[in-house]
Amino acid sequence: MLGSLRTRFRPPSPLAGRLAGQSLLFALGEGTFMTGSAVFYTQIVGLSAAQVGLGLTIAGVAGFALAWPMGKLVDRFGPKRCWAVSAAGQAALFSLWPFIDGFRGYVAMAMVMAVFESLGGASHGAYTIDVLPPEERVESRAYMYSALNLGFTLGSLLGGIALAFDSNTVLHALPWFVTAAFLVNAAAILRLPNAPHDERTPEERRVRLPGPGPLRNAGWMAGTFFTGVLWTNQVLLNIVIPLWLVERTDAPRVLLAFLFGTNTVMCIFLPMAAARGVRDISTALRAIRLSTVFFVGSCLITLYTHETVGWVTIALVWLGHVTVTGAELYLSAASWSFEAELMDPRRRGEYQGAAELSGTLGRVWAPALYTFLAMSWGEAGWLVIALIAVVATVGLHPSVRRAQAFLVEHGPPAEKASRATGAA
Repeated sequence: MLGSLRTRFRPPSPLAGRLAGQSLLFALGEGTFMTGSAVFYTQIVGLSAAQVGLGLTIAGVAGFALAWPMGKLVDRFGPKRCWAVSAAGQAALFSLWPFIDGFRGYVAMAMVMAVFESLGGASHGAYTIDVLPPEERVESRAYMYSALNLGFTLGSLLGGIALAFDSNTVLHALPWFVTAAFLVNAAAILRLPNAPHDERTPEERRVRLPGPGPLRNAGWMAGTFFTGVLWTNQVLLNIVIPLWLVERTDAPRVLLAFLFGTNTVMCIFLPMAAARGVRDISTALRAIRLSTVFFVGSCLITLYTHETVGWVTIALVWLGHVTVTGAELYLSAASWSFEAELMDPRRRGEYQGAAELSGTLGRVWAPALYTFLAMSWGEAGWLVIALIAVVATVGLHPSVRRAQAFLVEHGPPAEKASRATGAA
């Protein structure tokens, strides 16, 4: 039995295993700080809850505005180099958190952190697609996603242990633990093999890349916007269903812990199963349709719990959470395939940055709207939320095909030939 478990959870390749280790290290540090961040900001930095929220919003706007420029830097200087710089930069910033005092310092730190996070997101995505063979990209990303969720789980446990001490001294030390994790991560990134874009000479990096960028690729921008809309399943998962449980059902509040535990377990053990069979654009679109079925199913199941009582409510709320997690898993697999298949390979960093712009626009409005619809409109509101997901799925299909056509027309010659052959 132990041998079969080892086989089942073996990485698709040694490189995928190393990349999964990077995901786990990152999530371990990030998850540890996130768990204790609310207490750290209020007790150590001395902020009010309103100041914490305002600072995070300002930082989010900064990260949004710089996503595309950071992606262009990745294409110029190489994804591995930029990824390591991002990890080292975040390590340095975390080491400064215990010395930040007051709102201005907090906002400045959060904004600079957002810059490095934008650089890290674009470079990590570009590196993994650049360095992994096409036939194992989706499966490897699924394995990395499992490791990421495992890292966040372990980080949450460590953060919870730190909070259990109820000591400001321990809270002061929390960012330094995260600093150590990110420094180890930066060093490990530098030991990874170079991706093709990392091998470019300084002279080659100064040459302007040929062809139009992602902002002129209407299919890519629309497709990532609609994908962002579908990623609002996370708003259901983390905000709307918990609020609905507390305000509109008779389910005990302790059920929330069980719901999030179920989501965590599913996201550790099931990503590779959901990604199995996702090999190209057609199979990715099929995964999108499955994801939307789960999204809509979650809405229909959850809205019904307003009328149920006792164990029936508990079972249905749990099933609604399970189905929205299914939506997350299939959407993840499809998204990895879109990234691998629809980006100009010469501009992967820039495409990652542009996707962050349009994807953010596709989901940033959801917490306010979905909460209003569910809590104010009740069952009708849940139906509107489900309809939004269906409309996004319908719009995604022609957008993806248009992005494919754009790559055939404007991509590098080898890419044009392969796409033309694939379309024949």
